[in-house]
Amino acid sequence: MIRRLLPFLLLASCGATSEQWLTGVAALGIGSVAIIGRTPVDAVYSTVTGSDCSAVRVEQGKSYCRPEEPPPAPPPFCTRSLGVVDCWQTPSELPGRPTPVADGPTTLTAEQEAHRTRIWPFY
Repeated sequence: MIRRLLPFLLLASCGATSEQWLTGVAALGIGSVAIIGRTPVDAVYSTVTGSDCSAVRVEQGKSYCRPEEPPPAPPPFCTRSLGVVDCWQTPSELPGRPTPVADGPTTLTAEQEAHRTRIWPFY
């Protein structure tokens, strides 16, 4: 497939000096870093692997690819007592299952989990 595209790539640079061609490549690299936060090589690698990889991350002192996030820890189970709130890590050990202070969800929805584990081009 590359052999089929090579004549078109050569025609696209027809009449351009090597300095103009290198300037175009540099502008492409700088523009892609400014717009998508990664070089064209990083974008291809991220798309192929499905990871969020970027030389910009290395420049910031981080790893080349963003590590996978672990699922969030379940929230503590908190109950009211006399004037204070007590939180418990293992609510199953509490006698009589007291009413919790907060009545929110304790796990991620399917949509939230899909958003948390999405792959690179869809960030």
